[in-house]
Amino acid sequence: MLKQYYPTLENNPLFADIDDYSIDQLLSCLQPKVRRYEKNEFIAIAGDPFTSIGIVLEGQVSVIKESATGNRIMISQLEPGEMYGEMIAFSNQEFYPVTVEAIKDTTVMELERNAIIGQCPRMCSWHKTLIQNMLKIVSNRALMLNKKVEYLSIKSMRGKLSAFFLDEYKRFNKETFQLNMNRNQLADYLNVSRPSMSREMAKLRDEGVIDFKKNKIRIADLEALSEMAE
Repeated sequence: MLKQYYPTLENNPLFADIDDYSIDQLLSCLQPKVRRYEKNEFIAIAGDPFTSIGIVLEGQVSVIKESATGNRIMISQLEPGEMYGEMIAFSNQEFYPVTVEAIKDTTVMELERNAIIGQCPRMCSWHKTLIQNMLKIVSNRALMLNKKVEYLSIKSMRGKLSAFFLDEYKRFNKETFQLNMNRNQLADYLNVSRPSMSREMAKLRDEGVIDFKKNKIRIADLEALSEMAE
């Protein structure tokens, strides 16, 4: 059943340097569970017991943190091949600190926490590689969360948008790119109101700094955008 998802799994850094044959052996040892969720269905709610890491096989998933006042902050949006829960796996945390929600009909492969970080009963040769890959993933995710904090620390709407678009420009290494989130999701990610964000984007377009159509963004004046992102 999982063989159809091997190309997706191979794009996940958890399986870096692990070939198809080893993935077969790995999965037979880890005994993953495949679950399907409908659009807007909660995969996990903050406070639920944490038992497994999830890898998105199909669909799209949002990781959300809610403040004490009920404000939703989108931590990340996950595409097929990406995972959630990896930051908790090596910690003493026993409960989900975030909510995980399916944005569209989604299929997830769940790997038991103890199966990954515990001692392998079969002494599989790939287990060391798996742990090393997981540590790299956790380190990279920590860096990503630091970037998220940077966005939240910027006070002005224009500054937040400019910093975000500039980072996306650097990530794609081109002036035109497609965002992997819609306006509502971007507003959640930057922790701003959607109407205010849309107005500011329109101003940036009118000033010739950016252009956009739906989720497609074009940087028209990189120098101006860089100055506003500082």
